[in-house]
Amino acid sequence: MVRLDKSRKKEIALKRFRFFYQEIVWAFILIFIFLLIPLFLIPLIVDKGSPLYGILSYSIRAILVFIGIPLIFPLSNLVFESQKRNIIITEDISPARGYLKLFKMTKKNYKYQILYGILIFFLVFLPIDFFTYLLIPKMIEYQAVSLVFNATNAYLLSNSYFVFLISVIIIQFSIAFAEESVSRGLLTKRGSEHFFSLSAVMISALYWGLGHLAYILDPLSRSYPIWYPFIWFLQAFVIGIILSLVVLRRKWLFPVIMAHTINNIISAHVVWSYWQGSSFTLVALYVYYPLLIIGFCLFVWFYPLIKDSLLLGFKMLGTYFKQDHPIEKTKGDVIFRIFFDIIIGLIIFIMGFIIAI
Repeated sequence: MVRLDKSRKKEIALKRFRFFYQEIVWAFILIFIFLLIPLFLIPLIVDKGSPLYGILSYSIRAILVFIGIPLIFPLSNLVFESQKRNIIITEDISPARGYLKLFKMTKKNYKYQILYGILIFFLVFLPIDFFTYLLIPKMIEYQAVSLVFNATNAYLLSNSYFVFLISVIIIQFSIAFAEESVSRGLLTKRGSEHFFSLSAVMISALYWGLGHLAYILDPLSRSYPIWYPFIWFLQAFVIGIILSLVVLRRKWLFPVIMAHTINNIISAHVVWSYWQGSSFTLVALYVYYPLLIIGFCLFVWFYPLIKDSLLLGFKMLGTYFKQDHPIEKTKGDVIFRIFFDIIIGLIIFIMGFIIAI
């Protein structure tokens, strides 16, 4: 009995390790190599103090991430062909094609994708950010100071609103595109084809959350309460779970990229206003309060859809803590799976952090 129990735990661990070393490692290394190109090339073309530096850095990064992820699948399949034939849960003749299909919009579903993007922004991102800024006023200063020390964020200090607006739209779309491609497109979607889909959701959310917690390593964080980065971690972790569930359910990346982009643009306005000497009260009055009213109206209007989505989301999330999977026979197996999901999420984050993905 003990031997069988160890065998189940070994299988749980191996599925996640295989995903890590057969695809994630390759993807991160390939993206890192690609990103060396703009890292050395852009400073030769544009001064680091120019807003154009950030625009080029983030937009080229997004393009290279989009190109890099599909390329790792045929490479990985070539190297690990005999092993992968036996471990992929979901039959996927072309994983690269499956990844690219996440970006597809058709005449039949583009309206729904836009609607989902709007609802995710107004009902998830917006209230979380607003109440964080409202209840923890110093968080704006912390965010503003942390961001501007990166040369790619020089646009946040621009005195020209036109320059700032053009920069923030391009940059924040590029950031959202790259982050969602990796976190939801690769970790969530592809991870769900290797092992239990809710484990892929948790690993992706943990990876994204730890990326926000990493600000605790910034020397500037010593001047602020140590729990500030933990607030960012909790926000990102919760939002990451929601976004991953949407992607798994709908097989769409556009709505989460859209919601992520709009939220980042609004948050960047908060930071820009801070450096221009405007208070959050003024930003809340002219930006957040009108948007919150719109969000409330959307909630009432689409309540049946939102209610069904919430019930389905909680139902899916509840299965994560149950032992109703083929290789799990005991409560210990479930606990081990959850523990190992945390370990893998941490390992993926550490690798991404080290090579700056």
